[in-house]
Amino acid sequence: MSQQNLEQLLKTAGNPVKLLRNSQLGAYVYPVVPSEFHNWRDEQRAWRETAVLFDQSHHMAELTVKGPDALKLISYTTINSFNNFAPNKAKQMVPISYDGYVIGDGILFNLAENELLFVGRAPSVNWIQFHAETGNFKVDLIRDDRSPSMPRGKAVVRRHYRFQVQGPNAAKILAKVNGGPIPDVKFFTMDYITIKGRKVRALRHGMAGAPGLEIWGPYEEGEEIRDALLEAGREFGLVPVGSRAYASNTLESGWIPSPLPAVYTGEKMKKYREWLPAGGYEGTGSIGGSFVSDNIEDYYLTPYELGYGPFVKFDHDFVGRDALEKMVKDKAPQRKKVTFAWNGEDVAKIFASLFVPGSENYKFFDLPLANYASSSYDNVTMGGKTVGYSMFGGYSYNERTALSLGVVDENINVGDVLTLVWGEENGGTKKTTVERHKQLEVRVKVSPVPYATDARTGYHEGWRTRSK
Repeated sequence: MSQQNLEQLLKTAGNPVKLLRNSQLGAYVYPVVPSEFHNWRDEQRAWRETAVLFDQSHHMAELTVKGPDALKLISYTTINSFNNFAPNKAKQMVPISYDGYVIGDGILFNLAENELLFVGRAPSVNWIQFHAETGNFKVDLIRDDRSPSMPRGKAVVRRHYRFQVQGPNAAKILAKVNGGPIPDVKFFTMDYITIKGRKVRALRHGMAGAPGLEIWGPYEEGEEIRDALLEAGREFGLVPVGSRAYASNTLESGWIPSPLPAVYTGEKMKKYREWLPAGGYEGTGSIGGSFVSDNIEDYYLTPYELGYGPFVKFDHDFVGRDALEKMVKDKAPQRKKVTFAWNGEDVAKIFASLFVPGSENYKFFDLPLANYASSSYDNVTMGGKTVGYSMFGGYSYNERTALSLGVVDENINVGDVLTLVWGEENGGTKKTTVERHKQLEVRVKVSPVPYATDARTGYHEGWRTRSK
């Protein structure tokens, strides 16, 4: 008999680490959007030099929460404060487990009184839906899951199209298509612009490290809006970005998209695991990389480690509050988020191994994204001791270097040169994305996050440096 829920699946598997490290899910797919419109190098270059059009209509799930308890529900499921969270505001929302570990994140839009929209990956949507259905909240839900990874020729329909126009020329493009200057609103504030006579909702955003707008509306209007944006942007160098380059922008801007959701342990989480299906994200996702522990909790991260410490507000009751307060009181050591800049000579060895007949190759490093699992954890050491792990990696054509995002111990500083182990143990796990290979030690320099200068000067200050 097949398992009906995640709890049953985990009991059968015995160890969740073994289950997830050998998942047969396959490669993570950004669905529907073509791989490349120009080429991924010029698409990366455009968000730094001119402007890009990101199509976010397909790879994220949406959950609309309506009703008198909409804000009460959302407040209970996240570390964020909602003081002064009025309609036409948005924020990055971070749900955590009862034990204080991150389940995921996403963007929450306050559309109107008693109407909120959350956009993000499935783990966070699942967590909100679970509490809506099992808690005492007066809300109605509308869930719209991400488009299928393999539509197999079937029509794909979403509730909303969702585009972003980002880059130095974004304001000029948006003003042209709007027929006048766009509203001067603060970061993560919403307003409206007009495109082809349609009133279009817009959020001030900065995903690629440069200001711009995220716009959305009824899915059936998406093609018309997209065509209008591309036409208006032609003279300003607007480049549509394909699914191949899309997620690589975060290497420069510093967001870690897919930490392992902390749902696999804990008695308080059991009811949730019984609610989750065995075949959902949590049961089929994969862990990849050279960091290996039999304890799944060694893969969990706190909001402080992922850079979400400023979001934690103890002005409301929320799941995991007691655990976070104890961490603060006990001054529990917290790792910190950094960028790793990979040594070019060492990366070249990875590619060179592909061209030596009869020899054992290193794990393939795909361009521009090198991730081969839902959640990546590559071991990072200093003097042979683990001091962190790399979690999301690839290549930046703008910076001409391989980069990855991850976390390190508190005593590790910007400028330190560490060793990252690239590739998996014993020739590789049984994941379908893993070919037989040998491991390679790669030198990585601990660098600021965000790595891109434009993004860093806008978003981050105060890093220390150390040469050894």
